[in-house]
Amino acid sequence: MVNPFARVRYFYKETISELRKVAWSTPRELRNYTLVVLLTVVLSGFYISIIDFSLFNLVSYVTKIFR
Repeated sequence: MVNPFARVRYFYKETISELRKVAWSTPRELRNYTLVVLLTVVLSGFYISIIDFSLFNLVSYVTKIFR
């Protein structure tokens, strides 16, 4: 039977080894990527709001006609 503490130690050793291979972003790149994501979320929300408002009014208009 394998020692559970040895398995945990091996896991952390491998995790640290993999984290050293990661290409970390610079603070400037991180800021730029964050701004792109925030801008995309805001624009997507605005677009969805416009579509939702338009469809709501269209459905209201159509239901008024058929009443």
